[in-house]
Amino acid sequence: MTAAATPTAKTYEVRTYGCQMNVHDSERLSGLLETAGYAKHTSDADEGAAIPDLVVFNTCAVRENADNKLYGNLGHVASLKAQHPGMQVAVGGCLAQKDRDTITKRAPWVDVVFGTHNIGSLPVLLERARVQEESQVEILESLEVFPSTLPTKRDSVFAAWVSISVGCNNTCTFCIVPALRGKEKDRRPGDVLAEVEALVADGVVEVTLLGQNVNAYGVELGDRFAFGKLLRACGEIEGLERVRFTSPHPKDFTDDVIAAMAETPNVMPQLHMPLQSGSDRVLKAMRRSYRKEKYLGILDRVRQAMPDAAITTDIIVGFPGETEEDFAETLDVVRQARFASAFTFQYSRRPGTPAADLPELPKEVVQERYMRLAAAVEETAWAENQRLEGRTVELLVSDHSAAGGRKDHETQRLTGRARDNRLVHFAPGGHDVRPGDLVEVTVTHAAPHHLVSDAEVVSYRRTRAGDAWEARQGRTEVRPAVSLGMPSLGVPAPLPVVDAPACAR
Repeated sequence: MTAAATPTAKTYEVRTYGCQMNVHDSERLSGLLETAGYAKHTSDADEGAAIPDLVVFNTCAVRENADNKLYGNLGHVASLKAQHPGMQVAVGGCLAQKDRDTITKRAPWVDVVFGTHNIGSLPVLLERARVQEESQVEILESLEVFPSTLPTKRDSVFAAWVSISVGCNNTCTFCIVPALRGKEKDRRPGDVLAEVEALVADGVVEVTLLGQNVNAYGVELGDRFAFGKLLRACGEIEGLERVRFTSPHPKDFTDDVIAAMAETPNVMPQLHMPLQSGSDRVLKAMRRSYRKEKYLGILDRVRQAMPDAAITTDIIVGFPGETEEDFAETLDVVRQARFASAFTFQYSRRPGTPAADLPELPKEVVQERYMRLAAAVEETAWAENQRLEGRTVELLVSDHSAAGGRKDHETQRLTGRARDNRLVHFAPGGHDVRPGDLVEVTVTHAAPHHLVSDAEVVSYRRTRAGDAWEARQGRTEVRPAVSLGMPSLGVPAPLPVVDAPACAR
């Protein structure tokens, strides 16, 4: 009998903050817990089961208010724990790696604190805390087991993260991630491809290759062309419809990767490449080993090879010493680059980074620039989206319950992602469209952050991913997670939208 089918199984809830790497780690944590006999908590589970037996906070340390957000949430959970004897609380992720013993001093009701290098220890630490009746803090300084060898419970039945590396070798002055995630470690290509093949066999049709600096893949293996080779190898996997990757660093972006993207049909015409600043002076102060001209040159070559590629980015506003002239250069790059969207951030001082000792700009100056940047990004993104009006695009249909816009229920629209990753709301007409299926639609309207198609569906293809999603509906038994970093039958919902921080990329 599985954990979910056991009436007395303890329930868990994982709360995730931060980047895609944390989302992926949370899938591992869920898999570990279900293998250990826990069942995922649902608010409508059983009478009196409104409170989970275990709450795990998977934290981020990139943003300045990360600490306040965590301790505020821990304070709320403390009152719940006081009312429910036996309830446990665990804190992991980058903030746990950074703060270590501080967490249990400020929140002594926390049972377990674990770091980024030992997420596999969580079930043992929980049991130890329960038996010894005292908090357990275990932080390792280096990775012992690659996370993808751990059990998993993925969040999508048709789309999956596949980690190809962990850690980062860069030294950006604003970023604390390398200190918390460690030096880059690469998985062997055969292990990556074996995981992808197993996912496809279970109904997954889209994978996103994941790394802190994904296109530096191969450094540890001694092969500077390893990432392009990996993309091409993914193109040989039958049944794999779409391949994406995030996030590359401009300094490592080579022409062989552009060629691999353009020449491999299932690698999507989409690139998320952090800019951080358009000013060469600021980039130098950030220790970003590229300059404005190189960055724009990469985009030019990408668009020469893939004219319809959508480019997205990360930008920091208000880095110490940034002048109005520096900021104007960032606005100039935004317009030249024609970004389809951008994650924009106000600089956050992080203790322990080289930039932490630099004098910060006045808050009102940073806020005013941030608003101007957001307006410029929206204007550019809207213009880029309008170029697609009247065009036919292929969509991978998203989970109806998790990805619909606020008006979708009123308009009877569904939601999908185009090959370039743009969000499209469309009218399915009389088609019985399922999440994971593929449709072609004609764009009738463009907005800054999405596209709309109210025309008849041009074509509709049922997929094995749609079959897998349909097979899961009404399923009460949750199958146990398995090793190699993949579920027994795929996973739920589309790739989650997260607060992607401007970290070490």
